[in-house]
Formats: sequence, structure tokens, C-alpha cells
Amino acid sequence: MAAEIHSRPQSSRPVLLSKIEGHQDAVTAAQLIPKEDGVITASEDRTIRVWLKRDSGQYWPSIYHTMASPCSAMAYHHDSRRIFVGQDNGAVMEFHISEDFNKMNFIKTYPAHQNRVSAIIFSLAAEWVISTGHDKCVSWMCTRSGNMLGKHFFTSWASCLQYDFDTQYAFVGDYSGQITLLKLEQNTCSVITTLKGHEGGIACLWWEPIQRLLFSGASDNSIIMWDIGGRKGRTLLLQGHHDRVQSLCYLQLTRQLVSCSSDGGIAVWNMDVSREEAPQWLESDSCQKCEQPFFWNIKQMWDTKTLGLRQHHCRKCGQAVCGKCSSKRSSYPVMGFEFQVRVCDSCYDSIKDEDRTSLATFHEGKHNISHMSMDVARGLMVTCGTDRVVKIWDMTPVVGCSLATGFSPH
Repeated sequence: MAAEIHSRPQSSRPVLLSKIEGHQDAVTAAQLIPKEDGVITASEDRTIRVWLKRDSGQYWPSIYHTMASPCSAMAYHHDSRRIFVGQDNGAVMEFHISEDFNKMNFIKTYPAHQNRVSAIIFSLAAEWVISTGHDKCVSWMCTRSGNMLGKHFFTSWASCLQYDFDTQYAFVGDYSGQITLLKLEQNTCSVITTLKGHEGGIACLWWEPIQRLLFSGASDNSIIMWDIGGRKGRTLLLQGHHDRVQSLCYLQLTRQLVSCSSDGGIAVWNMDVSREEAPQWLESDSCQKCEQPFFWNIKQMWDTKTLGLRQHHCRKCGQAVCGKCSSKRSSYPVMGFEFQVRVCDSCYDSIKDEDRTSLATFHEGKHNISHMSMDVARGLMVTCGTDRVVKIWDMTPVVGCSLATGFSPH
């Protein structure tokens, strides 16, 4: 059922504590139970399971419940011990778990969507269950009555969701690469703004309510930090993954961002440094360094009797340049470029060796990661994915032991 991996001495890498194997299909969500040695998992095999750590050190299933449809999303509220499970058929089911985590009672079914549920958030204060789905909408339903309160539709599949509990603002990412900020009311909602910056579908979001920062990960392998709080939408681009960014968690106490990708990559970004915003790409009909025409500039090509060149962009200054004037590559971590990227020759000369010092650490999870969650107070992380394996990690060697001071997210 579950293998126990013996702890290694302190290192700079995440320490794999346990592997849980038992699901028959992809595990879509996994949640550590706060203050308990337990994990709740939901899977495409139509089961939701609660695993408790036994005296032997292994995790064994204490609850096993089979649903009518594959489980596609899950939210767990520890204080009330309520679980909300989204399914492939569009329904959201609510359960209540007993204090000893050995019994799970069905409460009600919410007809939230007409297609696969992609994300769920429960607000105890409002008694709302908010969800997004592949029917291109976000819905919010009353958990007291089970009635639909409102829906808002998008032009693409709604893929992920975050929510500010104080202001009732919802952030919805979709497959077009757009993030919509909505103000939810009892029976209506209003669009506050839309955020556009990714070149691929949004796969995950994380809202940090204290600093009012929104982080988004997408299929373009990048992460964007949106400063919602007061810097006029200032954005920071983070590029360090080789595949789709699937899950995010910001550690407010240590100012670190943890991100996971579908190729098993785990990155820990230092956000407690002064970073530079990536420039907007400039457009030009000719190279802004040597003034040679680009291939669509027919007039200058004719006048100078030269062939047009392909347009590129320097990632540091944003200028439109030809290949000859941007023949160098460099990392530039302060701007989020942990990989080597194209820079113009003058920008390359301006980058010092110390400017290339990485501001993130990268680790190998050694399995496809489709979902990750953290117990920040204990410095633990759980990952799961299409390989049906759930892994529990000690992250304190990477993010620091100061997490144990008691900060915990919503």
C-alpha cells in the first residue's frame, strides 16, 4: 500500500518520506491533513481515500469511498472536516469526516457543472462552494440549501481557481491563457479586470492575501507574479521549468515560491530579493541595433538591395534585433530567466558573472506531478500525478525550518 522511505541527513534537497501506492488510475488531488499524520486523495479511479500513518510508519487507507464518476478536483476544510469532491460528470459531492478520520458521511450533491470540474474552493464564512469546470464557467452554490447562486461563463475551459475570502474576489484561469478577476455577490458577479501575459493555458493559480500577490503557472512552462495590491499590475516572469507548471504554493513567512511541473520538476524560488520586471517586446521594421531590414520591410529591402532578416527580441531590453546582433545567450535570474535566453550583444556585455547567480533551486520529483499541496506549518509537501503514486516530502532542508513557527494558509 505505502512504502516508508527512511529519512536522510539534512541536505539541500527535498527528503522523500513516504510513497503511497494503491490507486488504480491517475491521482488528481492530494491533501495533507493538518496536525495529523494523514493524507486525503482523489483519483480518476472514482475513489476518494483517507490514508493514516500507522505505527509501522506506513500509510494505510482508513476510508475508501467509490464515486459515480472519476474524481477530478477536491477541497478539504479542516476546521469543519468537510470534503468537497468534483467529478468528471460536473457534480460536486460533499462529505463530512469523523474526528478519528475513520468514517466519512455523505452530505449532499451539488449540480455545479455540465462537464468536468477543474477546481473547488469552500468558503465557510459565506457557506459557498465555488468551482470551475470544462463547461467554461465558474459557479457558486449555497452549501446550506444546495441551490445555485450564480454562474459566469468564459470563452474557454475554466481550468483553475483562487479566492480572496475577505473581499469575495475570485481569480479564474482558463485554457486561453487569460485570468479573470471577478467580484462574487450573493446572486450576481461583476468582472473587475482580466490579466493577459501567458502564451499557453493557465494550469494553476495561487493567491497570497497578505501581500496581495497572484501567481499563475501555465502550459508555456512559465510562472507570472501579478502584483494586485498596489503596484499597478506589476508583473514578474519566472522561467525555470521544462514542462507545464501544474501547481504553486507561496510561503509568505520565508518569501519563497514552490512550483511543480508535469515532468516532475520542483522549483523553490527566492522572492525575497529585488527583481526586475521583464520588458515589453518592442516592434520595429528593422533591427534596432544595426538597422538592417526585417523580411517584411519590402521598401527598405528594395532601397538597400538587401535580403530581409528574421526578427528576434532581446529578453533583457526588449529590443527587436536580428540574429547577428543577438548571437549570445545568458541566464539573468533577477529577471526570472534561470535558463539561458537570447540577449543582444550590448546587454550580454552588461551582465556580470554575479548577475548569473541563480535565485532558485531545482529538484527532481521523479514522477509526473499534476497536483501539489503543502502543510506549511510542518514543512511537508505532498505530490501526486498520472503515475498513480502519492509522495510525501520533507521540504524543510530546502525552504528552512523557520516554517514551524506556526504560519498556516487558509
